[in-house]
Amino acid sequence: MLRPMSDPATATVDAKVARPSLPELFFSFVGVSLSGFGGALPWARRMIVDRRRWMTADEFNEAFSLAQFLPGANVVNFSVVFGQRFGGAPGAAVALAGLLGPPVVIVTVIGALYAYFGDIDALGRILSGISSAAAGLIIAMVAKMGAPLFRRGLGFAPFVAMVGFVAVGLLRWPLPLVLIGLAPISVALAWVRR
Repeated sequence: MLRPMSDPATATVDAKVARPSLPELFFSFVGVSLSGFGGALPWARRMIVDRRRWMTADEFNEAFSLAQFLPGANVVNFSVVFGQRFGGAPGAAVALAGLLGPPVVIVTVIGALYAYFGDIDALGRILSGISSAAAGLIIAMVAKMGAPLFRRGLGFAPFVAMVGFVAVGLLRWPLPLVLIGLAPISVALAWVRR
């Protein structure tokens, strides 16, 4: 469960910082969106956990888990969850505007330029390189997010994840049905483990 940073049970020495103001939320997510063009989540984690220490790694993983479960883009959902946690509805709106505002402008300009220069071969090679870099960032973020889980011990989590992968990736079962089936099993296994 996500708790406020002021709760002494969850606050660590590293995580004790002032709550971000609305301008801090906005400009932090502007920085994330400008840094993470094509993959903002690794940059969001780096900013929130490593640099600003607004959340611990475990708190980030919990908030991100909620964002993944909600429909829509994970990083967009995460910005709303994070902004709401620290600033209520205005915080959610400001974080979302900071995350989506710059990319909308950039993509509009790039789209107009691509309409004129899209047939150039060098442009295709540049875009391939950018996609490779984005894939590397995602792999690095997964490794950082998984580290706290490995320290605590995984228990049944890898088996539930493998069942989900096989069901959706290989058997092509609908994701909502797999989630509905695996969520209660996962919760029950976690409850038994505690």
